[in-house]
Parts: sequence; C-alpha cells; structure tokens
Amino acid sequence: MLIGSPHLLTEDHKGQRKAITSELLQRYQHEGNDFLLRIVTGDESWFHHFESEMKQQSMEWHHLHSPSEKKAKTVPSAAKVMGTVFWDAEGLILAEFLEPGQTITAARYVQALHKFRCALRDIRLGRNIILHDNACPHAAHLTSEAIARMGWEVLPHPSYSPDLALSDYHLFRFVKDQLRGQRYETIQKAVCQCLRMAGTEFYRRGILKLPERWEKCIQRSGDYVEK
Repeated sequence: MLIGSPHLLTEDHKGQRKAITSELLQRYQHEGNDFLLRIVTGDESWFHHFESEMKQQSMEWHHLHSPSEKKAKTVPSAAKVMGTVFWDAEGLILAEFLEPGQTITAARYVQALHKFRCALRDIRLGRNIILHDNACPHAAHLTSEAIARMGWEVLPHPSYSPDLALSDYHLFRFVKDQLRGQRYETIQKAVCQCLRMAGTEFYRRGILKLPERWEKCIQRSGDYVEK
C-alpha cells in the first residue's frame, strides 16, 4: 500500500486522473498490445552514492520535485547525481547522468531526448509514443516543440501522479533496492549495471501491466493506486 502519499488529491485531481486513465484504457482495449509496444518512457531520479534508507522507507513515493526530508547530518556519502533513463518493453535504451549537484532543465532534457532519438533509431523500430510525467522540464514549451519536430505522440499524464509514472513505481524502485546498503565510488556505473541486470522480462512486464494500473485508478475513482 502507499506510505506517505505525494500529494493530498483534491476531487478535481481525482477527476483528472480518472478521466486520463479511462482514455488510455479505452485506447488499449481498442488497439491491444500493439499500443503498449509502441510506448517508450523516460524520467529522472536522484541516485545516491550510499542508499541508507530501510526498505520500508524506500517504499514511500518520492517525486523529483517533492520537498526533501530534513536529515540530521549531511555526510560525503550522501552525494548524489541525477540520472535520466529511457526504456521500453524490450529494455534499456539510454541512461545518462548530470554532473554531481546539477539538476534537470528543459534544455538539458531536450538534449537527452535528441540522444535518445538517435539511440532509438539505431535499435528500435515503430516506437513513436512517449510516456513521461508532467514535471516542468517535460512540460516546457521548449520540450513540446522538440518532441513535435521529432514526430512523437505524447500520452497524457495527470498531475501529482508518481503512482502512474512507470519509471517511478517500477524501474527506479527496483534499482534503488538493488543499491541499498552499499557504498559506490561511481554510482553511475552501479546504476547502469542494475539497469542491464534487470532483463527484458522485467521491462516488458512493466509496460504490459500499464492497463492494470489504469484500471485500478479508475476503480479507486481517481485516488492513488496501491503498491
């Protein structure tokens, strides 16, 4: 179940969540798995050189723009880098990292999208639907223009919905559980190893279970989906 929901949803938020997931579920029912297998998804997350939280704490929803909890003491091992990861039902497509302390902007996200497009063109065919959340760098006009020029379709994503963001609830949780309790000199290398280790079945399962997630949101009248 959810522990520490990311936002207190209003009735308007729940209505938006239910409307969008209903739209996506109807499309899936019409197009089937062909729709899902055309989806690529991407998002960012902080990766720490030492993931010190207990597993139960790690189950809390954390969003890129959520206020961070205060720590009693900051230590060098708490250093972190931001990574952007793009993937689909066949596996990892691109992972790249900012310099320590830097965070994502629309301009940097557009740069990542161009790299992603090149990687996609080399290894995948028929992927032209992108699913990402509506964080500021993703929803910025600069980003929308770039995606339009690339000829991609962007699926709608409701506000305050990390429980519907594939990377948040499926990919990043897995990676951080694998990293927990160990110190890494090069966290970027460790993250990439986890991403490769996950295997095709893990990525495919995440994509193909999207309709189940959408249906649960509808059944809960737009409220947060249980873990």
